[in-house]
Amino acid sequence: MITLITNIKELLQVRNLPIRKVSGKEMNILPTIKNAFLILKDDKIYDFGEMDNLPKIKADKIIDASNKIVLPTWCDSHTHIVYAGNRESEFVDRINGLSYEEIAKKGGGILNSAKKLQNTSEDELYQQASKRIEEIISLGTGAVEIKSGYGLTVEAEIKMLRIIKKLGQNYPIKIKATFLGAHAFPTAFKENKDAYIDLICNEMIPAVAETNLAEFIDVFCETGYFSVEQTERILKAGKKNNLIPKIHVNQFNSIGGVEIGVKYNALSVDHLEVLNINDIEALKNSQAIPVALPSCSYFLSIPYTPARNLIDNGLPLALASDFNPGSSPSGNMNFVVSTACIKMEMTPEEAINAATINGAYAMNLSDSHGSITKGKKANVIITKKIPSYNYLPYAFGSNLIDTVIINGEIISNKN
Repeated sequence: MITLITNIKELLQVRNLPIRKVSGKEMNILPTIKNAFLILKDDKIYDFGEMDNLPKIKADKIIDASNKIVLPTWCDSHTHIVYAGNRESEFVDRINGLSYEEIAKKGGGILNSAKKLQNTSEDELYQQASKRIEEIISLGTGAVEIKSGYGLTVEAEIKMLRIIKKLGQNYPIKIKATFLGAHAFPTAFKENKDAYIDLICNEMIPAVAETNLAEFIDVFCETGYFSVEQTERILKAGKKNNLIPKIHVNQFNSIGGVEIGVKYNALSVDHLEVLNINDIEALKNSQAIPVALPSCSYFLSIPYTPARNLIDNGLPLALASDFNPGSSPSGNMNFVVSTACIKMEMTPEEAINAATINGAYAMNLSDSHGSITKGKKANVIITKKIPSYNYLPYAFGSNLIDTVIINGEIISNKN
């Protein structure tokens, strides 16, 4: 199957030589080709260039992209898509003055979601998650990471990971799984937190490793959740079982989580709404990529990740949606990119890089996703007719996607 896209107004994120990520000043460089063509062969990118250099080729399908922008699909490296129901009552609680921490203390937050999930069947959870996957695909996401963490028992965590695996088998986008048993302390362990750490390290992690249901391990390292010492113990146990560390850090406080993530070679350090000089220095000496979650800041009315501080210090940055029921009930990466520009002072070039090539890096997908490169997955977004790619973050309330192609197949078409 050969698909030829012609007369592309501008083809974005063109990388002739494959790269893993972009950092610092390089984030403001977005390679493009104007008046371009793109050839997709089966599920891979086959060729691209200027229309004047279009080779003779017999295509099974031709798409005229006149006055339209084409770019790689979004790579969303931080979500919690498998959950039960919603938490709209907590949304109202926050409007009425309660903080995220106060809601958690009265039994809301993660524990609320855990109780709902434990009492929901696997089939029903799968059906709910399927609708969310279909929605994010229609919004241009072509690769996504999904965490467990609303189970908080061995059985419920494994149930979540089985659902994530099933989603990956039944949908065309690439889905990566992360074990996040260390998301919160269950009520039963409130007075004996060490016992829950024992459960994670001695039962949950071995069960996850034995079933090969996750590639990554994550910990919510934060005041009131998991301490630096507890986080270290969990990451150490995860690494012994060949799980690659990721880490939730610095959402509300800087307590040394960044340093412990770097120590254990975390692939990504996520949230970072609060940063200090020690955090920056630790990141400079690592391969970890910072991941910002602007939808979460928007929804909770908390500070945004200081993108300029990170980028101006020569660091890379990825953007992700944090799709979850409590702090970011949306997987719309188009909104994420817009919010990064509007609230985090990122340029459109930086934001697009952060949501494509750098998002792929944060999922170990640099070799197959995140750029227009020969041999990479044929995952692209074709926009509606727009004046320039700057219009994508500018028109934050409009759906500017015309067509989504995943693995060379048209998945979503708004025409």
